[in-house]
Amino acid sequence: MKFGSLKGVMDFAIQREEEAAKSYGKLCRIAEDEAAKKLLADLQQEEKNHKRILQGLTKAKVRASATKDVKDLMISDYLVEEPLTPEMNFQDLLIFAAKKEKKAVALYSDLAKKSMTKEQKALFEFLAKQEKTHKLRLELEYEKHVLLED
Repeated sequence: MKFGSLKGVMDFAIQREEEAAKSYGKLCRIAEDEAAKKLLADLQQEEKNHKRILQGLTKAKVRASATKDVKDLMISDYLVEEPLTPEMNFQDLLIFAAKKEKKAVALYSDLAKKSMTKEQKALFEFLAKQEKTHKLRLELEYEKHVLLED
């Protein structure tokens, strides 16, 4: 994947957030488990918020975030991902969503390594950290609702 400009990177990231929001919205409408339905609605709103953040992002904000690191609990790294279905329960949905965020982290991290400019690299690193934050939130939910309850 090559990007000719910083705007191209931003457009790509915004498109990914839009696609994620649509996917979560579609699943929310057909989900059967009430806890899963609520999580999907929350994830949809979070993706919409990420789009707004990206649209308002400046180079200064990207540089400012470069020093902050995000903890990785790695809980979902060792769990089996089930195919996405309307019958998914809350636990399976948390695993699916966390694994999706992990893939996004890997994508943006890989793109950062392959970036042609410092600005592109900084932006992809920023995006990777955003996705790490989402993964952390999902893993904390998993820890709270699944690991601690079992």
